[in-house]
Amino acid sequence: MQELFPRGLYDSLMAAKTNASHLRSLREAAGISQRELARQIGQDQSNVRYWETTGKIPRSDVLMPMAKALGVTVEELLGEPKARRSPAPGGKVRQMFEAVSRLPRRQQQKIVDLLEPFVREQVGSGQGKAA
Repeated sequence: MQELFPRGLYDSLMAAKTNASHLRSLREAAGISQRELARQIGQDQSNVRYWETTGKIPRSDVLMPMAKALGVTVEELLGEPKARRSPAPGGKVRQMFEAVSRLPRRQQQKIVDLLEPFVREQVGSGQGKAA
């Protein structure tokens, strides 16, 4: 089995197997019961209880729905550390970026062309850096 997975993933699988409380802690962090998780992934509650108590890994066809129900990635479900992301903008800036992302590409490019000189000027003068 070890040859089927990249070295890091295989190690993660083995670590998840020995850490029987990992799935339970993810489920509790998501705020759902074993019964609710089982319902969302189309499995019996006894299967969820089994995976939680033994630390055994669910079948591959269950991993994606389970990760989605728990609000984590499959990698996190298998015990990989959460991927670091750069902080996303908040407030009005985030709302504006989301609105712009829904525009056609040509209109998005017009906005980029308008903002780029301003952002470059602010970053160059040091005003755009976080304190």
